Amino acid sequence: MKHVIGVDLGTSAVKILLVNQLGEVVKEVSKDYPLIQEKAGYSEQDPEEWVNQTVAGLQELLETMSEDKSSIEGISFSGQMHGLVLLDQDNKPLRNAILWNDTRTTAECQEIYQKVGESKLLEITKNPALEGFTLPKILWVKKNEPELFAKASVFVLPKDYVRLKLTGNVHMDYSDAAGTLLLDVASKEWSHELCELFELHADFCPPLVQSHDQVGVILPEVSKRTGLSEDTRVFAGGADNACGAIGSGILEEGKTLASIGTSGVVLSYESDGSKDFQGTVHYFNHGAPDAFYTMGVTLAAGYSLSWFKQTFAQDESFTDLLADVDTVPPGANGLLFTPYLVGERTPHVDAAIRASFIGIDSSHEKKDFTRAVLEGITFSLHESVEIFRNQGKKIDSVISIGGGAKNEAWLQMQADIFDAKIVKLSSEQGPGMGAAMLAAFGCGWFESLKDCADGFLKVDKEYVPKEENVEQYKELFRLYQTVYTQTKDLNKELVKFRK
Repeated sequence: MKHVIGVDLGTSAVKILLVNQLGEVVKEVSKDYPLIQEKAGYSEQDPEEWVNQTVAGLQELLETMSEDKSSIEGISFSGQMHGLVLLDQDNKPLRNAILWNDTRTTAECQEIYQKVGESKLLEITKNPALEGFTLPKILWVKKNEPELFAKASVFVLPKDYVRLKLTGNVHMDYSDAAGTLLLDVASKEWSHELCELFELHADFCPPLVQSHDQVGVILPEVSKRTGLSEDTRVFAGGADNACGAIGSGILEEGKTLASIGTSGVVLSYESDGSKDFQGTVHYFNHGAPDAFYTMGVTLAAGYSLSWFKQTFAQDESFTDLLADVDTVPPGANGLLFTPYLVGERTPHVDAAIRASFIGIDSSHEKKDFTRAVLEGITFSLHESVEIFRNQGKKIDSVISIGGGAKNEAWLQMQADIFDAKIVKLSSEQGPGMGAAMLAAFGCGWFESLKDCADGFLKVDKEYVPKEENVEQYKELFRLYQTVYTQTKDLNKELVKFRK
């Protein structure tokens, strides 16, 4: 049987999946690498660590593979977005990569608005200037490390550097390029206007390709180290959220994804780049050909639950912590939680706001607080759902993946709060599966990515809204939305007291 490999280059580890023609994960390998945080707000990684651990993971995958290794026809990639990798003329990194969660670039974001204008930036890139994006990082290095920047020949994103080391070729796909603030998202080309404004030479931005495009084959030296054939076809791959969407079947209008990891994402398919969300949600090119997706982000989704467990139930498992939440009624007996532990992104781009429990009563038990945390996370995600609906999008079915798909009560809660059918997949591999699907499609196994999704992805269970809960949650959501406005100024005042 034929196989493909999906490589998911995350922030803390690379996960590598060996997938057969039935969409079954035959083997999975994960390799960690360190985060470098020299100062508060700084977040970097050594690009060579990504390469070394990816190669080591591929080597381990093939060493323990019982099937014929020559059956591996293709490999593709999913990667953490926005991270800046600056390369010299020999395609060697000039410094550590500056990652998506690095927040040192507030001044550079203001510089972008001053030079471009907020409305013009949204017109070109369809996204606001945020510290996480790539252009502010480029401007930071240009200003603070000018001698180093003068040696920069081209920039790439994390997965692109790993792919470069496997093939010898420099490319960037549209879905990852959309997160740089240098791409004209609708026309799918680098913005000459933005490059000229910031004095970036024409070749500084790499050649653009589609996510399923073949960009090379495995180099001989990589073949020797990993066991992969030199004929193995290498495909561009996509941004982690784009690949997560592909791996969850978000490949046609009306399909929406709710992903609850450390952060939370509500992502919806768009057939074109014509909608105007005025920067309230992210608007990126999809990994599927000629498609787009819109995305709202909750910064502390699963992290809110992890924080609560670590702080108040350290010795309990997540299973035990959530065991009684279904015995607590909607509204957690009058307790509300807002998940603003590290600020918020959608719909409030606010670094100063912090979380709240509202309505604490002496009768409340740990299970009430736990349910309130789950409801607060889901309310935050629902704000993105409402933005989509207010733009005329029909959202009646949502694929749920991540931590939110691991608990029955939470899945039902999502159905009730979103007022939509919630679908749980039988095998959830997210971005890694999306990368494998891009390789399968690129190898010609399927006529389209949608056909691949129909063949690879299976539904495990569906949860439908309960009418009485839907009505209660509508009222509770209205109260939840007032907490931000009522606590915004208070939190600004409290900033000076934070350590």
